Amino acid sequence: MLYAARLCRPHQYIKNFFVFAGPLFYNIREYDLLQKDFLAFIAFSAMASSIYIFNDIIDVNSDRKHPVKCSRPIACGKVSVSEAIALNIILTTFALILGFVISLWALAFLFLYMIINIGYSLRWKHVPVIDVFLISSGFMLRILIGTVGLGIHATSWILLCGLMLTLFLGFAKRRAELLALENSDDLNPASIRRVLDDYSPEMIEQFTAISAACTIICYSLYTVSPETVARHHTTNLIYTVPFVVYGIFRYLFLLHRGTGGNDTARDMLRDPHLLITGLLWLMVTIGIIAWPV
Repeated sequence: MLYAARLCRPHQYIKNFFVFAGPLFYNIREYDLLQKDFLAFIAFSAMASSIYIFNDIIDVNSDRKHPVKCSRPIACGKVSVSEAIALNIILTTFALILGFVISLWALAFLFLYMIINIGYSLRWKHVPVIDVFLISSGFMLRILIGTVGLGIHATSWILLCGLMLTLFLGFAKRRAELLALENSDDLNPASIRRVLDDYSPEMIEQFTAISAACTIICYSLYTVSPETVARHHTTNLIYTVPFVVYGIFRYLFLLHRGTGGNDTARDMLRDPHLLITGLLWLMVTIGIIAWPV
């Protein structure tokens, strides 16, 4: 049971908090919508776990050669492939049923997430740049299920900020993988993740820097845009920008120290700076939106 739980990677569920972006940034307090959003969180968590299991089944041979991934339940032999397939089917079915209960849009986003990630696991993760854009698309679908899936109009700002942030995290992950492999002299990048053979550290540094800068700029512009001020009746969201800037700089610091970037969810939970910054940003944002001055 313990290894089956590890196979689902519950610590990754922190990424699914993107589904709450709609109610948060639109200051929605309707019980029915919040209840559906919570169901969307559960549905996306189940679907994400099913994809992680599918990916582990597909990558079992390469995971056994990886210095860290070799400890995953299937790679180390603690969970059989047949058991993993059964759990995958249960989680996928459960997620799609929940999506149908929420709305047809929610069901469509969950199904699209599944199709994209199956394609990613089988082929597209070996295509440079596209691989990171597909990782980003998963986060965008989380935002969409928490907005369009609930009948909330998704503004261009929330989609643009989400895109830039998730591209930054995706390219940072690739940089962390390159750093880890650079420190393992006996490993060839292509033998662990073939797409790494097409990336160079300099290229990834540029992609990461550009997406980090775009994230800060987009979020800053969002906080002062006339649309945002009119919706929330306040100009004070600008005071949340320092939290975003510090969070990104801290993430880059951990990345270049070689202690972060590989697993965004684990980094958020383990690093007190990131955790406190994230919580402070959330509390200040909620406070400003809920009680505008």
